Amino acid sequence: MSSPTPYYFTAGPVAARFNRIVGWLARHGISLAGSAELSVRGRKSGRMQRLPVNPHTFRGQQYLISARGHSQWVRNMRAAGGGELRVGRKVRTFTAVEIPDEEKLPLLRTYLKKWGWEVNQYFKGVTAKSSDEEILAAAPDHPVFRITVRD
Repeated sequence: MSSPTPYYFTAGPVAARFNRIVGWLARHGISLAGSAELSVRGRKSGRMQRLPVNPHTFRGQQYLISARGHSQWVRNMRAAGGGELRVGRKVRTFTAVEIPDEEKLPLLRTYLKKWGWEVNQYFKGVTAKSSDEEILAAAPDHPVFRITVRD
């Protein structure tokens, strides 16, 4: 982590409403640009928490990247070690392994190329066109999990 207080960008009312709509669409089989609904067990409540995410495929593997930083779903994922991705009736159960900061550069760059239109605001001026050094400096603020779908 880059600081004693981990970076976390709280969603405003418009973003929260948008997330509810995208999550509802994913639950009902409509994926916007590859979005899905993530379900992860709450570390305190034990209940499944749901939110829309943008799974990112890189070199044949799938990743979940937290644009907003060390959010509640990230903390829950660290505790649970996996979850579910849903688009309609298709539910994929997966395990998750967090990626160290020094391995995030190509993942963050390609993620920002695909999803920058939606997430650049959370990267404090870092974009897909930023230097390697700038992206690596932002890496501690954006947890990345490699996910492996269970059969």
